Amino acid sequence: MIRLILLLITLLATANLAANEQNLFEFMQEYLDFAPYADGTISSEQLNSVGVENFVFIDTRNAGQFAKGHIPGAMNIDWREILKRKNEVPKDKPVIMYCETGLLSSKAHYMLQLAGYENVKVLWGGYLVWSARQSFDEAAKFSTPE
Repeated sequence: MIRLILLLITLLATANLAANEQNLFEFMQEYLDFAPYADGTISSEQLNSVGVENFVFIDTRNAGQFAKGHIPGAMNIDWREILKRKNEVPKDKPVIMYCETGLLSSKAHYMLQLAGYENVKVLWGGYLVWSARQSFDEAAKFSTPE
């Protein structure tokens, strides 16, 4: 009798998980069907034309990478922590996320989009492209010596 009850509980739990997973996949597909190509990105040139002072920057790299150099004023939230720390991401200001190349910040951006954040963009090319577009003297002042 106990085995039968445990079996029923297991079957019900499994069915519930499968239903929730299906709902999650449907929600994700709806987002992918809706999202326009490159809608979530912004380039360094676009930033310069509107002024960087209008944005909140979030560096999604790890703390060691952040310590070696980052965009001035950026806060550091490792991309793996973005949902745990989403309350630190403002919803009332435009937010630019970046990592080294844009790959990991794109993952964090996607998670925030699913969580309802519509004010977040990814810096195209990440920190590498941004820092390469600075003059040598400008880029050096944003780096911390080892």
